[in-house]
Amino acid sequence: MEIKFIDLFCGIGGFRFAAEQSFKKYSIKPVCVFSSDIDKFAREAYFANFGEYPAGDITQIDEKTVPDFDVLFAGFPCQPFSIIGQKKGFDDTRGTLFFDIARILSEKKPKAFILENVKMLVGHNKGGTLRTILRVLKDLGYFVDYKVLNALNFGLPQKRERAIIVGYYKPLSFNWPLPSQKRKTLEEILEKEVDEKYFVSERIREKRLAAHKSEQTLSIWHENKAGHISSYDYSCALRAGASHNYLLVNGERRLTPREMLRLQGFPEKFKIAVSEYQTRRQAGNAVPVNMIKAVIDSFLPFWLNDF
Repeated sequence: MEIKFIDLFCGIGGFRFAAEQSFKKYSIKPVCVFSSDIDKFAREAYFANFGEYPAGDITQIDEKTVPDFDVLFAGFPCQPFSIIGQKKGFDDTRGTLFFDIARILSEKKPKAFILENVKMLVGHNKGGTLRTILRVLKDLGYFVDYKVLNALNFGLPQKRERAIIVGYYKPLSFNWPLPSQKRKTLEEILEKEVDEKYFVSERIREKRLAAHKSEQTLSIWHENKAGHISSYDYSCALRAGASHNYLLVNGERRLTPREMLRLQGFPEKFKIAVSEYQTRRQAGNAVPVNMIKAVIDSFLPFWLNDF
């Protein structure tokens, strides 16, 4: 048995790793028939890990040329919609990257989709953006639900809240995954020895130590925009750029690219194929693999009767 899927805004393959892990326990063969990402470095990393080079800018891809598939995965950027609810159908989202998801769904009519976005989507434009997205998906014939989930509750020591939207072509009794009883510790994530280049200067270290005392023997210190420092036995959300400087292990050193990948749930077999700078960006932009796997695990039993 196989399930065909497409991987839009694929980044370095978080959705794909999650699907492969989830499908495996049901002896389902996951077949990616199309992937796309505008970032050339993400495409290089994706190729190194999956042997397939994603297409580029999705806005330039004709939806009719996308192969038929069963499930759509997409972690799309949150963008403001200039017109909210003034038109009929997915034209309300024209000019945004969600429009490209909608036009592919409209053309190919797959059975299911899972979308991921930042938590901010729920309150964006006073909720108008999300309402438009949900209405468009329903107008396309899908039964839709959404929820904000936190990677911290699904085995990863990273507080990363994301809006997840699921859709199916017919009603289903979908139960959102329950929080995991166990998560990895920082000790399992952090490397035992790291290069000196990751350590901050003595001046910065002393400044942080003067400003904050941690009660944890192993912690990640977080400095916010106002300069306030806190520390936890988990990481605050990784970001595409700033994570390298505002998250410090025990207030002393920056995270390595491998540690950032681990915080996102990427397996040890993940091949780092581009520069450290690009890998940090990629990790900061990625979906938490464990969290997406938990959603697929909850969703998959309802799909099986239809495949």
